[in-house]
Amino acid sequence: MSEAAQAINDRFTWDDYRGWPDDERWEIVGGEAFAMTPAPAPRHQRVLHELDRQMGNHFADKECMVFPAPTDVKLSDQDVVQPDLLVVCDKSQIKATHIEGAPTLVVEIQSPSTAAFDRVRKMRLYARSGVKEVWLITPYPWVAEVYALDGESYRLAQSCEKTDTLQSKLFPDLAIDLEKVFDFEIPPNERILMVKEGRPTPYGGARERPSRQPAGTR
Repeated sequence: MSEAAQAINDRFTWDDYRGWPDDERWEIVGGEAFAMTPAPAPRHQRVLHELDRQMGNHFADKECMVFPAPTDVKLSDQDVVQPDLLVVCDKSQIKATHIEGAPTLVVEIQSPSTAAFDRVRKMRLYARSGVKEVWLITPYPWVAEVYALDGESYRLAQSCEKTDTLQSKLFPDLAIDLEKVFDFEIPPNERILMVKEGRPTPYGGARERPSRQPAGTR
C-alpha cells in the first residue's frame, strides 16, 4: 500500500490519480481517495460477466458501447470512479486512457462492504454528474434495482427478484434475464450480511492514502 498523504485534509485530483501505482485500485470522490480493496469475489465476477455478455449483445450493433471494470471515468478533476459496468453513447467521451464525463448508464454490483458507499456517496455523485440511469445489483439476496434520474436525484423505477426481467427505462428494448445473472448456488448455511450505519468498510474510516507522485506514470 502506498504511503499515507502528508495532510489529512488533502484533496486529490485527476493528475494525482494518474501517477499512482498500476497495481492499486482507487476511486476519488470530492477529492478524497478510497481504496477499492479487497479484490472482487468470484460471485461478483460471475454476475459482472453475465451482465456484460447480455448488455454487450444488446448494444453490439448500436451507437452506445459497454465498458466493464476496471475503466476509469473522470466525472470532474476531483471525481474519478470505476463502475462495474457503464454505457457510453457519446463517442467523443471515449479517450485513450479513460471515459470523460458522465456515462449514460452505470451498473454497480453490491457487497456488504461497499453497499453504503455505492448507495450514498456514489449515487449522489452520479446524480450531480448527470448519469441518467443507475442499476444496483445485489448478488445475494438476489435483488436488482433500476434508478432513473429525476431532477437532482434518483427515483426507484424497478425492483426485481431472480425470476424477474430487469427492464431499462432509458433503453426500453434492453431487457436482462436475471435468472442467468444469478445462476449460482447459495450454500444453505450462508448468512445474509446486513450493512449497518457506521460499519467499517474498505471505503471509509481509517485507511492509508496514496502519496502524491508525478502525473503521467500510470
